[in-house]
Amino acid sequence: MNFDVLKNTLVAALSEIGITEYEIYYMSDESTSVDTLNKEVNSFSSSSSGGLCLRVAVDGKMGYASTELMTETEMKELPLRAKANAYATEKPDTVGIFAGSPSYEELKMPKIELLSAAELKAYAIKTGEALFAKDPAVKEGTSSSAVSAGTTVRLFNSHGVDLSLECGANLLVGEAVVCVDGENQVDYSFKSLEGDQTVTEVVDEAVSEALAKIGAGSVPSGKYNVVFSGDKMRSLLSVFSNAFSAKAVIDGMSRLKGLEGEKIASDIVTITDDPQREGNAVGTNFDAEGVATHRKSVVDAGVLKTFLHNRETALAMGKETTANASKAGYSSPIGVRPYSFAIEPGDKTQDELFALAGDGIFITEINGLHAGANPVSGDFSLQSAGFMIRGGKKCEVVKSFTIAGNFFDLLKNIAALGNKLERGVTTGFTGFCSPDVFVPDMSIAGK
Repeated sequence: MNFDVLKNTLVAALSEIGITEYEIYYMSDESTSVDTLNKEVNSFSSSSSGGLCLRVAVDGKMGYASTELMTETEMKELPLRAKANAYATEKPDTVGIFAGSPSYEELKMPKIELLSAAELKAYAIKTGEALFAKDPAVKEGTSSSAVSAGTTVRLFNSHGVDLSLECGANLLVGEAVVCVDGENQVDYSFKSLEGDQTVTEVVDEAVSEALAKIGAGSVPSGKYNVVFSGDKMRSLLSVFSNAFSAKAVIDGMSRLKGLEGEKIASDIVTITDDPQREGNAVGTNFDAEGVATHRKSVVDAGVLKTFLHNRETALAMGKETTANASKAGYSSPIGVRPYSFAIEPGDKTQDELFALAGDGIFITEINGLHAGANPVSGDFSLQSAGFMIRGGKKCEVVKSFTIAGNFFDLLKNIAALGNKLERGVTTGFTGFCSPDVFVPDMSIAGK
């Protein structure tokens, strides 16, 4: 059954039992991937999943019922289960079903045609072969993956809100294992797949980054001027991003509680959340409650302007929703999440950041982000690697040192920002971006 048939059956069944306020949320996902190991296809997978969630408002409570069984009989039974669940819950509903936004932005993202299994296989094999051909140091264990994934969302409710979204992405991963003089190193590259040029970019980056790690030395402990690569800074941002969620604030899980309107970062730091950020492959013009999404400055010139809200957290804190309602899956309760969360770029080239650092460290690898970081307190102690900066120039590779500090203090100490935004591949409508970042006098534990 297609969504419109499901919807019509559900609406008739809801009417029969006297439910007049409801929401139907449908989500389906499909993905195909091909992996190679040592230039040969190692695995193939294809999956399709999805389901439907019905929310009903009954006597001041909200009931949920969900299913993956898309049959007429199931659609007739689902309202009864949702109604029973509403009576069973002890939590009162405070916001009801959303009546709709005055208007919705046109989707800016280009429609991505998902690649076939045969096309993915060809790209994966081509990438695997190109990795080995790139340099004689590339050895067994080298791998590649080509992936296509798409999502469809439909939202319909009793107020006449009727929204739909189709998005997808094609991705290419290359992981190079290299060996030079008996020393093995590995690195990878992960990019949106946009043709043969992506193969070249992935191969060049994976092999060059792996080779750059050969011969890494150690770092004496001390205070260093640090330049974080944009890729690693966005990783840090992702780990601590929940602090900007109003739900985390209400639950007592955010160090930023009570600081709205206060200075929490350097004057040069602006953090935005943009559901349709230019250059991203995935975006949306409505959130999981059907509210029209929009770009917002969460931190502006160092000042915390807003937390991210859904309708329930906004009401609890006396604010307007920021249209950041989320569902981890079709059957999940309403939560809060960012879309494309980014530290906005500054005006410095990477070489200019190195010049500002003078003598310091360029961090290009961070390990143990989840084990070594406390998302609530902001404290982190992370195994890292990168390059020494000497006389304002990137020099020899170094590894096995630990960088320690507090993320919220780090935001206050940012002294300069690069002019190029590094993007992660957006998954599940959430992604993180950052430029290179210069932070002076950070603690490093080395040899």
